[in-house]
Amino acid sequence: MNRRRQGRRLLRRFIPVGLALPLVAFVLVTFVIPLATMVVQSVHDPEVADAFPRTLALLADWEDSALPSPDVYEAMAAELVLSRENRSIGKVATRVNRIESGTRSVFAKTARRLESADTSDMPASMIQIDRRWGDVSLWRAIVKAGQRYTARHYLQSIDLERGLDGEIQLVSEERRIYKTLYLRTVYVSFAVTVSCFLIGYPIAFAITSVSDSLAKILLVIVLVPFWTSLLVRTTSWLVLLQNQGVINDILVWIGLVDDGSRLALVHNMTGTLIAMTHVLLPFMILPLYAVMRSIPPVYMRAAASLGANPFQAFARVYFPQSLPGVSAGCLLVFILSLGYYITPALVGGAKGQLISNMIAYHIQTSLNWGLAAAISVVVLVGVFVCYFLFDRWVGIDKLKLG
Repeated sequence: MNRRRQGRRLLRRFIPVGLALPLVAFVLVTFVIPLATMVVQSVHDPEVADAFPRTLALLADWEDSALPSPDVYEAMAAELVLSRENRSIGKVATRVNRIESGTRSVFAKTARRLESADTSDMPASMIQIDRRWGDVSLWRAIVKAGQRYTARHYLQSIDLERGLDGEIQLVSEERRIYKTLYLRTVYVSFAVTVSCFLIGYPIAFAITSVSDSLAKILLVIVLVPFWTSLLVRTTSWLVLLQNQGVINDILVWIGLVDDGSRLALVHNMTGTLIAMTHVLLPFMILPLYAVMRSIPPVYMRAAASLGANPFQAFARVYFPQSLPGVSAGCLLVFILSLGYYITPALVGGAKGQLISNMIAYHIQTSLNWGLAAAISVVVLVGVFVCYFLFDRWVGIDKLKLG
């Protein structure tokens, strides 16, 4: 009997653990492992080190004020030919070109012509193939690109770099793009959050104030964006906001603007703000509605019976009780806005691009996955900081999401 009881107790203890295992596995596969991979990708770049191990070993004690020794040139020539044979020369050239622009063609051309070059004087032969082999800056770039683990991507993601003296410094002014994108992303996220609050609060209040049948209809209208593809909604805003779109046609028809001076509402920041506000508005309304629904109407009547006018009753009685919904909605909208991609890409144009669009560019076009991962980590840290500050000032335990 005792063994049976012990077995039942163990079974009762392990049943909740067993039920939680699928959730743990889901979180590991979809969040923890991709996040760890992204962090590793942001600091680990072994392509050049794997392609030029002997060259980099010889360059370990090299003083970068003069050209390397002939032994380094011979080692580089042999490894260039080998890289061309195993078809890794393109990846290596891309890595070095990210540090020293304009050098991508040097490696493939040199590896191709070395087969017929004079091997008795390798430095002269390589410089004859391409004069940049006689430039110290190319060898410096090879040494930098040959580091397996580097913080180069993180420095670049915040417009910094290491100078020739090893000190961290700002990049040239024409390359300082990421700070602008970070600030623009925060600005857009804040503006969208404020817009959603100003629009969503009256809507949520109206839904809780009408009859149940009308409230259901209003909720269905609010939930329609969840049932429609994000791409379809964004494309619809392109039709509405373009120069010959519906909104400009209406403004011209009622005489607010001339036909020759239509408003530029798309492919700029205005279009991004309008479209993102529409897409994220339900994430503000639903938490507000969930909280407002739990506020007894008798409180407002009690305030009125004690001499408060409608504004005072709302400001001192109703609004403070709705703050958990306000906090939840603002947190959801702000954090979602930080990582938005499709809407700014389609509606924003060049002037409405956010940091997420730059991440997509490095993944799809420049193929600089290390820099894309570093920018993603910076954004993720920013989200965690926002979450921490919110928890410190408001308290996550006070949120009511439903």
